[in-house]
Amino acid sequence: MSITITDPGLLAQLAQSSGVVELKDPNGRALGTFTPEPFGKPPPGYTPPISEEEIERRRQLYQNGKPLAEILKRLQSGPSE
Repeated sequence: MSITITDPGLLAQLAQSSGVVELKDPNGRALGTFTPEPFGKPPPGYTPPISEEEIERRRQLYQNGKPLAEILKRLQSGPSE
């Protein structure tokens, strides 16, 4: 079953949670739990296809990137001549 939450205050509270949240009714009775989806984290048990050393090596290669704001500004200005 799926429930859509439309209360902005409740949505904000759930979005700020960093772990399991117990949901209760007004009488304090436990209804269940909410577990936020991990953002940017692999699922438990995932092993990357490359080593940590290779990940770090690649990270070091791309440290001279441009800020997103600069890229968007350039794209919005149109083609350069």
